[in-house]
This record gives sequence, C-alpha cells and structure tokens, in this order.
Amino acid sequence: MKLNFDDLRQAEGLLDMVMPLKDKIEERLRLKNAPEGNKLPTLTGNQILRICMIAGFSMTEPRNLAEVRETQLSRQNNRFYSTFFNRNNTKALFEALIKLRYKDIIEDWEEPRIASRIIAYEATRGFHYLMDESNLNSFLFASSSGRGLSRSIPALDLIIGHYDGDDEMEADLNLNSRAVPNAQIIIAGSTGSGKSNLISVIIQQFRTLSSETAYPVNFLLFDYKGEFSDPANRRWLTYFDIDASALLDPMDKPLPFNPFRDFRGKSQSELNIYSTELTSALAALDNVVLSAKMSSRLSEAIIKAYAHNQKAPITFEKLLNAYRGLLPKAETEDSITAVLSQLVRNHLFDTEDRTNLIKNCFIVKLDKYPKDGPLAKAIVYFLISKLNDIYQTLEPQATTDDVVEIRHFTIIDEAHYMLSFENKPLRELIRVGRNKGLSIILATQDMASYRANNNGGFDFYANAQYPLIMKQQTIDDSVLKGIFGVTGRELAELRSAISNLQLGELIIKDQNAAILDIGKPYKKIKVNRLI
Repeated sequence: MKLNFDDLRQAEGLLDMVMPLKDKIEERLRLKNAPEGNKLPTLTGNQILRICMIAGFSMTEPRNLAEVRETQLSRQNNRFYSTFFNRNNTKALFEALIKLRYKDIIEDWEEPRIASRIIAYEATRGFHYLMDESNLNSFLFASSSGRGLSRSIPALDLIIGHYDGDDEMEADLNLNSRAVPNAQIIIAGSTGSGKSNLISVIIQQFRTLSSETAYPVNFLLFDYKGEFSDPANRRWLTYFDIDASALLDPMDKPLPFNPFRDFRGKSQSELNIYSTELTSALAALDNVVLSAKMSSRLSEAIIKAYAHNQKAPITFEKLLNAYRGLLPKAETEDSITAVLSQLVRNHLFDTEDRTNLIKNCFIVKLDKYPKDGPLAKAIVYFLISKLNDIYQTLEPQATTDDVVEIRHFTIIDEAHYMLSFENKPLRELIRVGRNKGLSIILATQDMASYRANNNGGFDFYANAQYPLIMKQQTIDDSVLKGIFGVTGRELAELRSAISNLQLGELIIKDQNAAILDIGKPYKKIKVNRLI
C-alpha cells in the first residue's frame, strides 16, 4: 500500500536539536565565506532535516520497533509537510526506503502516526551519526540546488494550534483556497498576550509549506520591538528558512532600496499626482500642518527634483535642495526642511535598488527609533510604497482549480503606529494586493485601532479574512458586534471569553456557525508554542 506523506509530525525539539549539525556542515563547506556584498548561502531547516533523514535510512542495522514507538512527536504539531518529500521528485524513493528498512517489523502500515515516528526516528538517528566527524565527509555535497523543485502551488493551510477542549482538533488558517476571499490577517492583543509567538507560528507555517517549492512565500517583517532581529533569538530565523543576511538595520547600513518611484517613460500627470500624495505623506511623518503655500512649494520641489534627475528616482537630499531653492530669501528653514533634513541626516535608504524586495525575505530592525517618530514611519511608509510599485509590474498570480499563488506577506508588528496617519500605500496594498499574491499581517495592542472611524473611514476588519482577537486591556463592543454579529447575552459571553483568555490563546470567528446560524459565533484556539 502507498504511504501518506501529508502532514507528518516531527519529533519534539527535532529542529533545535539538529542546529549544531547545520553549523558544522556550513562551516565545513565554507558556506559562510561569501564574497563581500553577496547574500550568504545557508542550509534551510528542511535541507538539514532531509540530510539527517537520508543518513538515518542509509544505516542498514535492523530497526527496533519499540524504539520507534517511543519517539516523542511534537506537542506543538511541527510538521514534515508533503513538500519536504517532493523535492527532486524523491517521494517514491523515501517510500521505498521506509518499506525496505521496516518490511519485516511493520504489519499495520495504517497505524496512526507510525509514518511520522519512523521519519522522526530516522532523522534523529541520522543526526547522531553525522555528528561523528568520521561519518560526515560523504554527506558534504548533499544537493541544495533549485533543480527538481515542486512545480505545484502549495496549499497554504496553516496549522496554528488546536481548538480549546479538543487537543486532537487542529486549528488552521486556509490562506490561498480559491474559496477564500483574501489572505489578510489582523491580530489584536495586549502586551504579553502572545502576539509575537503567533506571528512566528504563521511565518513558520507558510515558509515550511512553500520555501522549497517553485512558489515560495516571502515576507517583509517590520520589527518594532527588535525581538526577531535580536542576536539572542537568532535561532528563530531557522524556523523561517532564512539566515542573518535577511536582517536589515538602517542604523547600521542604509536599506538597499531607493524609496522613490521611477517616472521614466511615464506621463507628467502621473508625476503630478504622485507629488501631491508624497507631499501629504511627508507632512504626516512628523505631524506637520501644511499651509497652502508650503504644500504647493513641496509639491513643486518634488516635480523639480524629478526634472533635474530626468524622471529617475530621486533622493531626499535632492528633494531638500529643490525645496530650499523655492524658499523666499527671508526664509532659510521651516517644518518641511526639518523633516527632510532628518531623513537626509539619517541616510535610511540607498540611492538605488540593490535587491528584490519581493523575491527575498527581510526583517527590518526598528527598535532603535522612536516608534511614533518620523524615521520609523518613513521606513515603513516608503517600503510599503515600493511594494505597491512592484505590484504594478507583476504578472498575474498563478492559479489552479483549487488554490491561488501567494507571493509575499508584509508583516507589521505594533501596527498602531502606522494606523495613526494617512497611509495610502498600506491601504492600497490591502485593497488590491490579493490580485497579485501580496498579502498583509497587522498586529496591534488594541482592537479599536482597526476601527473605520479611527482610520479615516477605512475598515481593516472588513478587509481581513482572519481577525484574531487575543487578550485585551480594553474590549470594544462595537468591534465585537461588527466582527461576530453578536448583541445582548451573546455579546456578554464573548466579552467574558476574551477577558479570560490566557497567554497564547485567541478568539476567531466561526464561519460555519455564522452561515448556519447555530452554535457559538466564535471559537477559542490555543496557539502552538514556537518561540
């Protein structure tokens, strides 16, 4: 009979256990000695686990079924997904190896979890075997090329935990089914509610499912608290199949992107519209109140700077010079020059694009900047603006009868700092990004941050497929009524359920109950613990 390789569970702590072997192989192969300025090659978590599994199966000693059954599977439901076995079309080979090594001791191949325990057991054996220096050399050239990638669009059915009261009933977020309107996720939870862990679980899931396929889901994470870019948490990167080269610290080095739009080959009217939008955005970065004259002057300076640059992307320094050139002789500085001077002085961005924002994963370190200050706002605003520009050039996303391609997630932790001012690029990305496979995850402390009347009429809840409510300091009844459609006793019960949430628990709308009008309109989920 054929084995089912879908959603096999890993052994408890397996990925953390194999990290010393990952470091040893990278050191032996000198993967970390890349030429200056180039991305450092690295082994992904899936690659190192696959090497361990192959090493385990290569050993011919008889297997002990009792030892296999003693293997502790992941309590957090960490998985070997089918994509793990499909690379280079080796699924049939792995099935043959399992049956070869276990043909004399396995009678019931349909026994629950037996395949999971075998794979986890073999990977563990292989790890211990390869940690012996004398056994490692023959495995140094395990393929890490892109040939043989799965050509199928992965189904992004993220297992984030289990439903309260039933440890066996897994809770999932289906991101890219044709039946799902969008993949937007918004998270509301106070400090200490488990938001960072939830974000990590979501990233780990969509990266694990996609990073070794022809349709990897990449991400851009704005790290306001500095948790994900903290050297003490470097092991987290392995869960996301990235390494330290994905970390960007604008305090240390300019971000490798030019923040301005390219208008070469485009009409003057397009540039004029952009100058108006950019004028409003620059003023909003530091809450500058623009007079009509200042607004007109800044818009004109943007157009002049582009004219001097033959409509190629400009820089903040060129914009500042153009603006100063328009000031009356009696004026040398004003609130706009103050904002632009800050941006020039801090040199946040490069003068040209040096890498592809969507085809790579990045974590932008923001904890050294005041969270509601102009520099942090500028970084997020202009990178999201660039995402929108790239969106315009992308080919339509790939689709099948069942799923659509997701290319990229923009993830903003502490998003309330970016919801407090007019942010057209963010709203445009939410409105239209789905059509090109771009989605967004917003996390904030207060559910009221997403209310339409707090955001110029833009309803973040209405545009999100998955509003996830964690522990709250304050509970907004109008939000709960809008999301869950509850009043009276049901509203009181929901408020009580949210008040009683513990670390790592969340409330999600029960779509089936809403459609059928039976049962509670919500479910409680206990999120898997990853970090």
